[in-house]
Amino acid sequence: MTAAPAPDRGVPYSVYLSLDGAVEWNLRPARLLEAMHEGGQLWVDVDANDVHQHALLEKVFHFHHLAIEDTLSPQTRVKLEEYPDQLFLVVRGVRFDSTTSDPYDLETANLYSFLGGNTLVTVHSQPSRAIDEVKHRIERGPDLLHRGIEMILHGVVDTTVDQYLPMVDQVDDIVDDLEQRIFDQYDDSAIHEIFRVKRLVVQLRRHLGPLREVLNVLTNRPHACINPASQIYFRDVYDHTIRIVESVESTRDLLTSVLDSYLSQASNRMNKVMKSLSVVATISLPLVAIGGMFGMNFAHIPLSNHPLGFFWAVGMMALCAGAMVWFLRKQGWV
Repeated sequence: MTAAPAPDRGVPYSVYLSLDGAVEWNLRPARLLEAMHEGGQLWVDVDANDVHQHALLEKVFHFHHLAIEDTLSPQTRVKLEEYPDQLFLVVRGVRFDSTTSDPYDLETANLYSFLGGNTLVTVHSQPSRAIDEVKHRIERGPDLLHRGIEMILHGVVDTTVDQYLPMVDQVDDIVDDLEQRIFDQYDDSAIHEIFRVKRLVVQLRRHLGPLREVLNVLTNRPHACINPASQIYFRDVYDHTIRIVESVESTRDLLTSVLDSYLSQASNRMNKVMKSLSVVATISLPLVAIGGMFGMNFAHIPLSNHPLGFFWAVGMMALCAGAMVWFLRKQGWV
């Protein structure tokens, strides 16, 4: 199948598979109303930044006004809401933010989906790789449409979840690199990076937790809008989410171990420094005592007037220092 033609301004991307197998692209509002009542499979992708496209949610599809309001808020939480004749699903895509100087900053984008009857409407305000991939699949062949409109939703959600996998693998590589830096060469600057990666892992877990709960409900609860045969495919997405969450948990535990190792090595290095300083102070103690005795203000001090008195004092200091070193080594303290 050839690529879909570009829609006119104000007209959303759409694809319609009629009951006789014909495929139509980028239907205008009047044709959208007809297609909804004909019984074929209809998918409409709305750009929330386009006022004319977004208005179709109310004027053509007559979705609930609360759900429409949610599509305008990027802070809408990940959730699944059931209405009398449709499902409203919010999933969140995550990727590294390339516009900031911090390589561990995340950029999130909500993807909203209305599923009801033979119609799926997706809404997003930022470019979505999941939407683009499903579009390419449909342009290569309409098989996905023949399997039911809910399979379009499955493809979008599945691709969104799969985008977490390379991020989690990348975080694992970062943690492995931190572990090597700490054990091989003890990089003092690693502590800052450890806490930044720890914040990144917490953010990933915060985004994945609600998504896991939503997919759990979507998988295990019967819905009139989803064919039970198609619900099995959503169960596979739920399993993927579980594995990703478990991987994030393992990464968090490993990162905690790396932090503990760093703190242990820092403590050990500090103990070695304190031990070295203690040895120096212990050896210096008799030297200071001997020097102090020869510096006392008395008239008669042994060897004070001797021509070799200075050398005698230095010799006694060297002898005491040697004795202290011998004693410390015998005790295994140095």
